[in-house]
Amino acid sequence: MELSLKQEQVLSLVALGYSDKQIANIMHITYGTVRNHVDRAVLKLNAQNRTHAVMIYKFMKRDWLEEYYEKNNNSLECRGILSH
Repeated sequence: MELSLKQEQVLSLVALGYSDKQIANIMHITYGTVRNHVDRAVLKLNAQNRTHAVMIYKFMKRDWLEEYYEKNNNSLECRGILSH
């Protein structure tokens, strides 16, 4: 099942290690809205939790985080989050 744009953005930031409060500040939304996006993504992906949701989505869309970084003029090596 496809995630909404906001759900994908929130899940991307979760995958990169940001807390819900940090995500709320970055996206200029409330903490509750972040929680709603995370919870809905977990449900849509039939995941057990947020970490599991990130793993499932990464398997579904292999270039997902790389595309997110390219759109934001960053690099995975710069953040040191994923190894290839």
